[in-house]
Amino acid sequence: MIRSSSLPGRAHTRAGAPPAFAPAAVVLAALALGLAGCGGDGAPPPRPPVPVTVAEASLESAPIELAATGTVEARATVEVRSRVAGQVQRVHFQEGDEVERGQLLFSIDPAPFRNALAEAQAELERDRVLAENAQSEAARYADLVAKEFVTREEHDRAQAQARALAAGLAADRAAVNEARIHLDYASVRAPISGRAGRVLVHAGNNVKASDEVMLVLHQMAPVDVRFPVPQQHLTEVRRRASGGALQVTAKEPGGASHAGQLSFVDNAVDPATGTIQLKASFENADRSLWPGQLVEVSLVLGSEQAVVAPESAIQSGQAGDYVFVVKDDGTVEQRAVKVARSLGGRVVVGEGLAGGETVVTDGQLRLVPGAKVTIQNAGAGEGALAGAQETKP
Repeated sequence: MIRSSSLPGRAHTRAGAPPAFAPAAVVLAALALGLAGCGGDGAPPPRPPVPVTVAEASLESAPIELAATGTVEARATVEVRSRVAGQVQRVHFQEGDEVERGQLLFSIDPAPFRNALAEAQAELERDRVLAENAQSEAARYADLVAKEFVTREEHDRAQAQARALAAGLAADRAAVNEARIHLDYASVRAPISGRAGRVLVHAGNNVKASDEVMLVLHQMAPVDVRFPVPQQHLTEVRRRASGGALQVTAKEPGGASHAGQLSFVDNAVDPATGTIQLKASFENADRSLWPGQLVEVSLVLGSEQAVVAPESAIQSGQAGDYVFVVKDDGTVEQRAVKVARSLGGRVVVGEGLAGGETVVTDGQLRLVPGAKVTIQNAGAGEGALAGAQETKP
């Protein structure tokens, strides 16, 4: 009785407990729901297309250029000095003025030079009278010696005196000319046309002849730009220059570009740097190029058919430069390229790219090879754009 009455109680207790397999069932149900949400095949969802900006690489006539950093040089630079000693009376220009050749710059006290000229003229006049008298005496003695009224010695002395006074007269004329020159030098004039720098000697200062620099003048138009090129280009530069003037462009930092022509090739290569100095001439009519200024120089040697692409399309990696090329199916291909030279915002691609191919110019950071793209700039790379629109994720 006791055993039979205890069995129903045990069975009742097990019926009230939760089922032992319930946790495993919950896990299996959750996995089933997860697989159903993933499409049932375990593949991750496709990535959305990456928005990019593109441009088309073109096959065109590209200039062959040598780039360098050049220095603007004045065609002529003159240190103005006084050629006579004296006191500066007046300065006739303002610092920074454009002055013309022959323009009056400084006046030096002319009084001493006027006095010297007057003295020289007086001596000339005195000696002229003496010389004329001596000449008359010599002519008279020539008549008297013929009539034997005077001796030959007296005649010779009269002739010698006349010649001596004539020579002194020539010296007096030279002294008068020199005095006039010194008086003219008291007016210091511009030896060239150019831009005036700082005034180094002011009114009231005493100057010595050819001693103190009074002013520095720079010729501003035309100007030269001096720049170095590697010696390996010397043969090509000389060959191209023999066929006519080579075009040179000088660009101010953040400013305008100026067109000029190659005017000089130095006669020796600098062994320390392996470069040779060249010069180009620029009209500089607007005076925008300044002596001593650094400019970006481009020497055009000719042109060639080449593939040209935007500089923004070129990416750099550990293996070198590369671009992302948009294919007809709207995906991108990472392709290694070799950049030959820069053309100011564009580059000449020597290897790795063909004309007509579409390259990504913005949005490369989100790209991987084979990624699908959507093109943002309408009208660029139309073939790739059509492919990208037809491709569905």
